Amino acid sequence: MDDITVAEALTAFAPWLEPTAAELDAIDAEMPLITAEGDLLDAQIATLDRTPTELDTRRIRRARRKVLAARRELANLSAAAFTPEVGA
Repeated sequence: MDDITVAEALTAFAPWLEPTAAELDAIDAEMPLITAEGDLLDAQIATLDRTPTELDTRRIRRARRKVLAARRELANLSAAAFTPEVGA
């Protein structure tokens, strides 16, 4: 069994191990997709132990559309970041 020294424990929380501003911005940009995927997962989990009702089916369908819309928006943001401006 490996013992952790005090120095190792302190450097585990060193400031240079924190996420950078760019990483935090990327997480922030992906947050709508993360939330939408969580909603879809919740809707699917709710129907695991029973037969889905019409309301469950609509909830899952709505959650899937929300995920697809969030993925599209994220893809468009990513594409816009790499598209050169015309006339520049």
